[in-house]
Order: sequence, then C-alpha cells, then structure tokens
Amino acid sequence: MQLLVSVRSAEEATAALAGGADVIDAKDPAQGALGAVSRAALRAIDRVVPADVPLSVALGEAASAREAEARVAALTLRARPAPLYVKLACAGCADGDQRYLTHILAAAVRVARELPASPRLIAAAYVDASDGSRATDALVDAAAAAGTAGVLLDTARKDGRSLLDWRNLRELRRWVARAHAAGLLAALAGSLRAEHVPVLAAVHADVFGVRGAACDGGRRGTLSGPRVRALRSLLDAVEPPPGPRAHIG
Repeated sequence: MQLLVSVRSAEEATAALAGGADVIDAKDPAQGALGAVSRAALRAIDRVVPADVPLSVALGEAASAREAEARVAALTLRARPAPLYVKLACAGCADGDQRYLTHILAAAVRVARELPASPRLIAAAYVDASDGSRATDALVDAAAAAGTAGVLLDTARKDGRSLLDWRNLRELRRWVARAHAAGLLAALAGSLRAEHVPVLAAVHADVFGVRGAACDGGRRGTLSGPRVRALRSLLDAVEPPPGPRAHIG
C-alpha cells in the first residue's frame, strides 16, 4: 500500500513529504470528507509538491453530470510526469444506482481528458451512507464503465468511527479484489489510524489514506511530519518496498 496524506496547505504538504508520504492529497477537512481547498491553497500546494510525486485533489460531491463537469473543469494545474488524481463522490447515490453513477462519472472523465494536466478520476463512496455492499459494488462497476482510474471507500461522518466499523476485512478484501479485477486502483480511507496499518495490509489495497492520524489535534489539527514518518515506518514494516519507491500509475 502507498501512503496518501491529506493536506490543506503548502506547509502541511512540505511536512507530509518530509515524513515520507507517497501521495499528497489536497483537501480541506473543514469542508467535509472530500472538501476542496481554495484555488490559492491548491496552487501553493502544487508548487511545493515535486512534479514526480503524485498529487491528489479532493473535489467534493456532485449531484449531476453538469456539476461534476464544472468541478473538474475548474481544476487549473500544471501537467506533471507523476499521476494527478481528482477524487469525486456522487451525491444522492447511496442506493447504488449504477446507471446514475456511470452517467455522472463518465461526464467527469470526459472533461478531465480534455484538460492540459489530464487528471485521473477516482470515484469515491461513503460506506456510512450506502446501502451495504450493493452500493459499493455498484461504484466499482460504474467506475469501470465510465473509464475512471480507481475507486475509494471513505466515511462521510467523522465521529470517531473508522472504515472498519462499517466494513469487515472479508468485505473489504472482496471489494478490493473486485476493483482490481476491473482494472481499477483501490484506495481505503475513513478515519484510519496507525493500528489499522497491519490489519489492512492483508486486504491488498493500493492506497492507505489518512488525515487525522497524521495530525496533532485530530483531522482539523496541524499535520505532523513525525506522525507521517511513524505511519511510513509501519507501512514499510508490513510491506517493505523492493527498491526506490514506485508510484501508483
């Protein structure tokens, strides 16, 4: 698994990089689970993240294809040799309507492909707002049909419960396998903590995403380089890198 760390400023991005994060994720925790940072903050983060380090940008939730297109079209970032990801959830998709999901995601993918930076779309679902496994399976199928790069499971409510309070290891392992079979990256987030690293290593997801676990004072606190480094060490202990760290493609 690669370590994705969510940051809200250039200063936090610098600390996350120093701690060994594989992917820097621009996100404003005050705006929700996938809250977008301001354009000024995003430009500043983009400047300090080296072009060969993957950058992820949270875009929030879209309730229609038009809204999804607008959120992606507003992204003005430089092209980079490392992947640029955009994370988007579909509002009102908790019932697992695959056709609706595909329609919205396909619209976002079309716009993304037209941008100079060619961002890769990651479709997100909230496990605490979905109708069991049917909705999260529908996300995988819709994401594959729409041509996205990957899928993400997260939690909408940050109330102390984690992803593992909503899905057990068997369910997560099956979901990750389904995503991989569809040719998608599989990312896990949702109030994940250090003790979840060895547990989730057995699930074989591509990305382990954190915010609160990397901060002093919780997800709305200040990102801590030493906390990121501790997470990096845990990940390397359960899944040692074979050589120079490879980025997810």
